[in-house]
Amino acid sequence: MLNSIKNQNVFNFIIFLVIVSAVIIYAHENGIVERTLKNGDGCTCHSESPSANVLVTISGPDTLATGQSATYTVTIQGGPLESGGTNIAASDGNLDPLGSDLRKENNELTHVSPKIPSAGSVTFQFNFTAPNSTGQQILFANGNSVNLNGDNSGDQWNFAANKVINIVQPTGIDDQFLVSSFELLQNYPNPFNPSTKISWQSPVSSWQMLKVYDVLGIEVAILVDEYRSAGNNDVEFNASSLASGIYFYKLKAGNYVETKKMLLLR
Repeated sequence: MLNSIKNQNVFNFIIFLVIVSAVIIYAHENGIVERTLKNGDGCTCHSESPSANVLVTISGPDTLATGQSATYTVTIQGGPLESGGTNIAASDGNLDPLGSDLRKENNELTHVSPKIPSAGSVTFQFNFTAPNSTGQQILFANGNSVNLNGDNSGDQWNFAANKVINIVQPTGIDDQFLVSSFELLQNYPNPFNPSTKISWQSPVSSWQMLKVYDVLGIEVAILVDEYRSAGNNDVEFNASSLASGIYFYKLKAGNYVETKKMLLLR
C-alpha cells in the first residue's frame, strides 16, 4: 500500500514537472522584456547561451536631435529560424511599436507572437524618440531563432550589437538632415498586401530615384524621381495592381545605389 502511494506521488510529481516545463516553454510566446544587454541575461528559455549562428542587427539613423523620432529595424537571421522573436530596450528615450507584431511593456518592446521569416530573415520595425538631453543613447535588442518543434531543443538566440545614437541640439534649420550616411531600410510590413512603406535616410540633399522591379528586372513602378532634402524619407507603395510575388526596390542617389527585396502576398 505504501509503495503504491509512493509510486502515485512520484507519478504526480512527474506530471507536475511536465506541466511546469510546458508553461515555461510556452509562457513567452507573446514575448518577454528585460532580456537585452541593458538589464538581462538573454533568451535563456530557448538555450543557456547566445549563439554565433544567429545574427541580430539594429539599423536606423546614427544621429537625432533632442526630442526627434525616427524608425529603426531589428533584423534576425540564421539559426533554425522557423520563426523569430525579439526584445528591444533603450538606455533613455521612448520606444513605440509601428505595427501589430510588437507590444510595449515597461518602455521596452517585445514580439506579440513568433514571427514567420520572409526571404530568410525576421524583421521588426519600431519608433524611437530621443530624450530632451544631449549625449549618447543606446538601443539594445536580442533575437531568438526557433524551430517550432514544441520545446526549446535546437532553439538559438543572440544579442544585437548595441546601436549607439548621438543626441544633439536642434540646429533651427531642419533636423531631418542629422543622419551620417545613406541607408535604405527594409520595407514594412513585409510580406505586405497591398501597401507597404519604404524608408531611407540621406546625409545630403540630392536628386533621388526609387523604383520597383519584378523578378525579371522589368520596371513596374517609379515611386520617387525628384530632388529630396537630406534626412529621413519614406514613401508608400501600393501594389494593388500587381500579382503576388517577389519584387525589388532600388534607390539611386548620386553614386549611392542599393536594392532590397520585398514580398507581395495576396
